[in-house]
Amino acid sequence: MLRIAVPNKGSLSAPTMEMLREAGYRQRDDSKQLALTDPANEVEFFYLRPRDIAVYVSAGRLDLGITGRDLLVDSAAAAEETLPLGFARSTFRFAAKPGTAERVEDFDGMTIATSYEGIVAKHLAQAGVCASVVHLDGAVENAIQLGVAQIVADVVETGASLRNVGLEVVGEPIMSSEAIVVRRAGTSISEEHAPAAQRFLRRLKGVLVARSYVMMDYHCPAGRLNEAIALTPGLESPTITPLRTGDHVAVRAMVPTKDAQRIMDALYALGARAILTTSIHACRL
Repeated sequence: MLRIAVPNKGSLSAPTMEMLREAGYRQRDDSKQLALTDPANEVEFFYLRPRDIAVYVSAGRLDLGITGRDLLVDSAAAAEETLPLGFARSTFRFAAKPGTAERVEDFDGMTIATSYEGIVAKHLAQAGVCASVVHLDGAVENAIQLGVAQIVADVVETGASLRNVGLEVVGEPIMSSEAIVVRRAGTSISEEHAPAAQRFLRRLKGVLVARSYVMMDYHCPAGRLNEAIALTPGLESPTITPLRTGDHVAVRAMVPTKDAQRIMDALYALGARAILTTSIHACRL
């Protein structure tokens, strides 16, 4: 059976299991359950600490895993990104008290507190900066006030928590992260497990497309069809069906969810009517 690691807790856990359920895989109902077998899909899931997943995968104990890009880089494990999953997005940045520094090159001789020392050390080395890195397991914003460091490096979403303690972002983002599928670097999935692995990735890609698009149906005046198709080209080509009355046609196409309302307005202005959107729950392209 294909062996896959799933985050057991934290911000990655719930959305990962939700995505796997959408992809047709069984998931645990008890948070204390450490493993679950899905024989119908030839997969066994293992629920592990997100920080450990890349390490297990790199050791060859598991075929695939879902973790954060930041955690993969921080681990320095011999694993590689296979598929970005589009959720749990975050930006990793430096912060300090106003006037402390303006760019990374100003950090020479300073101390930096972070929960991701692997990422920070790599970034400093690339910038040619010599600074000390102190590992903290959380609440790194307090490190400056308590005299542990002059700089902190952490995940930044809105920056509100930094401002609350009198800090500001310094320099460019260190990296952007999101949930990803990882596999062991430089190796292939065994021939025995390859079909299940390909099916797994294909299903996740199908979920990503289904989340990003809606199906749009509408009736369009035949004389405005080319203009309507320009608005709804679909992924390959829209489906066009003649109606009983010859002056209109029915059109069906996938459109990006984020643009659906704008497209509906534009179609209506062309004279299209009976414009409907339908959620897509699964797809194969």
